Amino acid sequence: MLISGWQTPLELLREELIQLEQEGRVVPDSLRKEVETLVAEKEPWAARIEEVAAQLTGLPMRPEWPYEEPDELDEIRRLRPAGPRVLSLNLSDGEMLERFHGAWRGRCVGCALGRPVEGKTRDWIRTLLIARGEWELNDFFRGGDSRLWAPASQRENIRCMEPDDDIHYTLIGLRVMEKKGADFRWDDIANCWNSHLPYNAICTAETQAILNYNMLHPRCSGYAPSIATPEFTRRHNNPYREWIGAAIRADFWGYAAAGNPELAAEFAYRDGSWTHVKNGIYSEMFVAALISAAFVESDPVRLVEIGLSEIPANCRIAEAVRRALEWRKECADWESFMEKIDRHYGTLSWVHSINNLLIVLMALFYGDSTIDRNTALAVMGGADTDCNGATAGSITGILNPVSRLAERQNDTVEPQFIGEGTCRMRKLAERTLAVWKQIRNR
Repeated sequence: MLISGWQTPLELLREELIQLEQEGRVVPDSLRKEVETLVAEKEPWAARIEEVAAQLTGLPMRPEWPYEEPDELDEIRRLRPAGPRVLSLNLSDGEMLERFHGAWRGRCVGCALGRPVEGKTRDWIRTLLIARGEWELNDFFRGGDSRLWAPASQRENIRCMEPDDDIHYTLIGLRVMEKKGADFRWDDIANCWNSHLPYNAICTAETQAILNYNMLHPRCSGYAPSIATPEFTRRHNNPYREWIGAAIRADFWGYAAAGNPELAAEFAYRDGSWTHVKNGIYSEMFVAALISAAFVESDPVRLVEIGLSEIPANCRIAEAVRRALEWRKECADWESFMEKIDRHYGTLSWVHSINNLLIVLMALFYGDSTIDRNTALAVMGGADTDCNGATAGSITGILNPVSRLAERQNDTVEPQFIGEGTCRMRKLAERTLAVWKQIRNR
């Protein structure tokens, strides 16, 4: 059993039971009991864990399962609603450069703002800030509490965007587009990870997928040619396959296909479909399409509608987003909206794609269209705070690049990325503009 290192084989098995039920599979009580028996034992045998895992293959779908959730692009497109596909984008190169710069700045602000409280709940964050007399959040977190993470992103120390996977994956998108152009393949992404990302900079579904890929890659395994397929890499021992990892990789595809949400969603599909399935894939496609549209549209509801037009109409994440549009009408403030999220999706993992996407939408709905306020709302929502802050900041930065907090990062990114040293956000924006022009003129 090849595992990611994030959890033990037994913990991985328990996560797989949860994931299968969330996908609509019928998990027999006998298998649940077998797993709990293994949990109760002090030293469960690996062979028994693998025997149980083998029984989870091919479980039937629940007969009443109401959703249609394919993994292949042609089927996804067949099930999506009508949409604009391509928008009329009439900005000069100078205007596009400012928007790309705003997007990078917003992404870095939101990521750094959320890093110290990653994984904390909304209530925990509120309690901390009230005790400090700093509710609601309007600055980077102050240090002085051992429960906070990432001291380099705390108020006293921040001077740049420190290494973080939310920024590394945006750099991966830039690097792949510069090297391969619009015709990149899913395995170009995998090879780029192998070349540029240390394994300790990759998490959950991404870790498992790259391990699966390398297990069957000729350079690593002796197989020739590679027999790795997306169906294998995204599913083998990968119970994280509908978690947030794909969504945090969406941004650059939206930048590269600015004004072309259909193409942005296709790029996102190629990136996400070898690590994730179903709503994991759709979350990345949705965010990429929304970001692409933000270069033309500014109304949050219209942006959400365009995002919805690139994913299956009858999937769980589309259902959740449509609920969010209704909650926006019902809820007078962002915390009332968050109560709705907690009530409907509180049992999901804090790194699941669905609940975290709704937190990003909350920030867009209730923010004031500034990077600083929108990222603060996304972070105060709790859960995967750095990811949600980064996505909200990226979208908002396209619409409005002004940010007091961004000035504290000195326009500087210091990634843990092989072949990409300390760099200026302005330079990244210039490289992004060059990619967009190449895509637009192809």
